[in-house]
Amino acid sequence: MGFRLPGIRTRRASFSAEQAASKSAGVPKGCLAVYVGEEMKRFIIPITYLNQPSFQELLGQAEEEFGYDHPMGGLTIPCREDLFIEVTSRLNGQ
Repeated sequence: MGFRLPGIRTRRASFSAEQAASKSAGVPKGCLAVYVGEEMKRFIIPITYLNQPSFQELLGQAEEEFGYDHPMGGLTIPCREDLFIEVTSRLNGQ
């Protein structure tokens, strides 16, 4: 619920849908894009990884280096690509 000002039309629903579509560019529902390594390679991961202790260590590194300002527009993780693949491979096996 909320209120509307007379004479002002809102376009919230269509704007939100357009915004979400542009931000998710190829990211399936329930997943998240992250950028890893020196070359900022893009990986798509399940959001369930965010609760895993080994992945939270990587998130801690990202927080220390970037705070909450991620230059790529998505989550940037400052670790070697091979380390990231090793961590996510273990999470895939669980």
